[in-house]
Amino acid sequence: MNKNLFNRRDALAMLGLATAGAAMAADDSAAPTNAKKKILLRSSWQTVNIGDIAHTPGVLQILRTHMPDAEITLWPSRVDNGVEELLRAEFPKLKIIKTADQRKQAFEECEFLLHGSGPSLVAQKDVIRWRDETQKPYGVYGITLPSKGSASTKPTTEPAMAKTIEVLSGAEFVFFRDSHSLALAKEKGCQSKIMEFGPDGAFACDLREPEKANAFLKANDLQPGKFLCCIPRLRYTPYWTIKDRPFDEVKHARNEAMKEHDHAQLRRAIVEVVKTTDLKVLVCPEDQTQMKVGKEMLVDPLPAEIRERVVWRPNYWLTGEAVSTYVQSAGLFGNEMHSPIMCIGHGIPAIVCRWAEQTSKGYMWEDIGLGQWLFDLDNPADMPKIVPAVREMAQNPDQAKQRAAAARKVVEQRQAETMAVLKRSLA
Repeated sequence: MNKNLFNRRDALAMLGLATAGAAMAADDSAAPTNAKKKILLRSSWQTVNIGDIAHTPGVLQILRTHMPDAEITLWPSRVDNGVEELLRAEFPKLKIIKTADQRKQAFEECEFLLHGSGPSLVAQKDVIRWRDETQKPYGVYGITLPSKGSASTKPTTEPAMAKTIEVLSGAEFVFFRDSHSLALAKEKGCQSKIMEFGPDGAFACDLREPEKANAFLKANDLQPGKFLCCIPRLRYTPYWTIKDRPFDEVKHARNEAMKEHDHAQLRRAIVEVVKTTDLKVLVCPEDQTQMKVGKEMLVDPLPAEIRERVVWRPNYWLTGEAVSTYVQSAGLFGNEMHSPIMCIGHGIPAIVCRWAEQTSKGYMWEDIGLGQWLFDLDNPADMPKIVPAVREMAQNPDQAKQRAAAARKVVEQRQAETMAVLKRSLA
């Protein structure tokens, strides 16, 4: 079967899961919005990764768009490293819980708990706490259900999975950010009232820091529309290098064994772009460990004549500066997920390379009609397709932007439909 048709069919099938939701969204558009509904958003998992940062402003933007009269309180894990300031600047009415007394007050005042996007039901214990202490409803927005654990989650045992399924079953709704997670939840017997595909909240992230981005672009002679972004990644994030965590010999060994395999095609794609187009390539990070990886695996091995048109970003950035850079690029490719998500959310083309350690989240690219831009580095058949895909994206920017825009439309339609479900739950 033609893969293009298969991917389009899959995207339409995923939309078909929410036919009722679409009808509700249509009905809802004509109905007055209930004022001052109070929602407690459990999100903001960490700040060393711009993707984890993006979850929260993404969901906040969706809520602001579709429920402008709602009062949102954020219950974060972390908003340090300048993230709180970014959130308050963009969402000045946002309440952020910092103390036990503030959490207690939020439990009393808020009508609904919304668990934000993440690699799993990250705050499962807190959802249980809300359920048991308040007996109020809750919902889950845009998560992956990992079957075996991943680079960012603990191994999933059968008792742990059973407990997660029990908590999800009590939710008013669960929106899974990839169809594989939805299928797994059904297989495991999840009984939530509504279970559908719901894109990662980070698609809607629109934090901006244009002054910082423009200064960086100017300093490195990167012209709008004349560069691609490339993001490296190891199989396991070496958190022991940036956090107070013990060295993990097993994960380190896996990283070392696979790092050449996982970056060889990206490096070849950089060479191809430089040789066949007038574009530059910006090698940039999604988390605090990736500047070093990008230099070692992508930049340093390049021939000198290629390296002249490659820019390496040596320091970490926050989500606003990253988004303000991505939207001026001609596209992005690499081994990460959330920078591509933020790109598609703004109509910027993005190619994703994935592997088993990243759970099933990458399959959301098939769910939104971008199967042609998803490559499995554990599948030998996918490897030779990466460089041609990057070259095509670089050489045919109009076609690439049309494909990105179509995927963005799918995402935005689902966002509207999921918010209709939330409104019904609050009513």
